[in-house]
Amino acid sequence: MPIEFNRVIPSLRIFDVRKAREFYLDYLGFQVDFEHRFEPDLPLFMAISRGAIQLYLTEHHGGGSPGVHINVETIGLADYHAELAAKGYNYMRPGLEKQPWGATTMTVYDPFSNHIIFSEEDKALA
Repeated sequence: MPIEFNRVIPSLRIFDVRKAREFYLDYLGFQVDFEHRFEPDLPLFMAISRGAIQLYLTEHHGGGSPGVHINVETIGLADYHAELAAKGYNYMRPGLEKQPWGATTMTVYDPFSNHIIFSEEDKALA
């Protein structure tokens, strides 16, 4: 049987569940797929998604290091940028940047120093 890779699900370290929910759910528009704690007062592990993107957010010490950079191939980046701008989020005002490799990007920084770079290939160069 041939080897097949289907998808990658990054695990991002979080330190404050309330701030994570505010950023990922309220601001970026993700939804919760599941939440898990081994006991009520133990660290949270949850999966969130929007469209085809799924991320794991974890409070567990070994679950990831802050400062991860993730690149997300996107279609409709200008519309997503407008959606985020309309929310008036006090902690983030990302811009659109034309890149020399033929893409437009928008970088957001979560409250835990993780970077998500949404990138759309420029149609004129495709």
